[in-house]
Amino acid sequence: MWTIPKRDLKLRLTLRIASVSVLCLVAAAAYILFDTDRSARVRMATVADISAKGLALQQEQRNWATGLQMPFPDLQIVATPLIEPGLCIGYRAEGGMVQQRFCGGTQTGNVPPAFFAALYQAIFDPGREVARPILSRGKSFGAAVIWTDPAALTAVAWQGASHLIGIMGATLLLLCILVYAALARALRPTRLIQAGLERIAAHDLSARLPPFDLAELSAIRHVFNDLAADLERTLRERKALTETLIDLQDEERRHLARELHDEFGQNLTAIRALAASIGQTAAQECPSLLPESDSIARTAGQMMEMLRGTLFRLRTPDVDELGLVASLEGLIAGWNGRCHGRTHFEIRVSGTAHDMPVAVATSLYRIAQEALTNAAKHADATRVSLVLLASAHEIRLTVENDGLAPDHEATARPGLGLLGMRERVSALGGGMTLGPRREGGTILSVAIPARLAHAA
Repeated sequence: MWTIPKRDLKLRLTLRIASVSVLCLVAAAAYILFDTDRSARVRMATVADISAKGLALQQEQRNWATGLQMPFPDLQIVATPLIEPGLCIGYRAEGGMVQQRFCGGTQTGNVPPAFFAALYQAIFDPGREVARPILSRGKSFGAAVIWTDPAALTAVAWQGASHLIGIMGATLLLLCILVYAALARALRPTRLIQAGLERIAAHDLSARLPPFDLAELSAIRHVFNDLAADLERTLRERKALTETLIDLQDEERRHLARELHDEFGQNLTAIRALAASIGQTAAQECPSLLPESDSIARTAGQMMEMLRGTLFRLRTPDVDELGLVASLEGLIAGWNGRCHGRTHFEIRVSGTAHDMPVAVATSLYRIAQEALTNAAKHADATRVSLVLLASAHEIRLTVENDGLAPDHEATARPGLGLLGMRERVSALGGGMTLGPRREGGTILSVAIPARLAHAA
């Protein structure tokens, strides 16, 4: 079954106008049919009155001309000037039977379809007769009877209706074409509105609509442009605030790294030195203390190893000098070294990522660092893959692992790590998705439009 496309407003409005026009056409055709039947009734009544008066006059002449044998009724004299195709004039005597009749010829051509003939005859009953009494000197001499051939009257009605249907059908077709063309021209600016919305969806908040002639579209333009300007200003302010927070966060990381290295690191070094000294003294004077001193030294060494890992995550390598690719390769190598084969990390780079702005490169490095940390600590993965794709349209960073997939609650209520990644991606005007892989595990994908990345 053919259906109207939901989005084609021009076709929908055109069909509605066509439907109203068809209703008007049906009403006009019905009026033609009723008018034809009314005209036929009036014509038959007029012919019946004239015929009755003519026959009454013949009866009067018979009464005047005594002794003359004048025929009565003489229908030919009465019917000749009145007769027409399909019309019948008859004389009915007092006994109730039509004794004489005079009918016009059958109308040829313009034969109506069978359905129209059946419908017309069912509604209007065109075969009924009209009778008028013949009165002379107060005495009735029968009646003049008029009727019309149903086929002839139906043909007359079909002739008028068919002409109207033909003219109205051609007019309706032309009207639909003109209305569709007018609507297509009037709604042409909606393409500009759609293009503007698509630009907004693509994070191009500089999109603005041009002036329109229609008042309704002009109102849409004003609202669209105001919303776009407000959204652009809000996102610009949010981006500036996010960048400030990220800068403060990075500065706090560097400060914390210095404090840990200068204070905590030196204390751990002193503890290890004291443990070594205690071990030497215990070996000479109290051998039973050697296990405790060795335990203190091992604990201090483990804490130093943990401190190195923490400092590695807090300190960002010099991405400006090394570049993003080299920094990511060093990050992968560091994780492979610390995991000792329990988890294998790999990297794949495609495209040109060397001319990337420092702010974008640093944010991508931080995002990759956090994603790799989550995969190593929480996903229990055996294989982690980092892919960086840089094209003319977008920069995409993907981190996949074959470990535990994130549950819905963790995705709906992310921790600080995910929130930090989302803030960095939002500051760059990109998007981030996190979800399970089809093969099992987790996939995190970050996409940043290239034009926004180079504008950062």
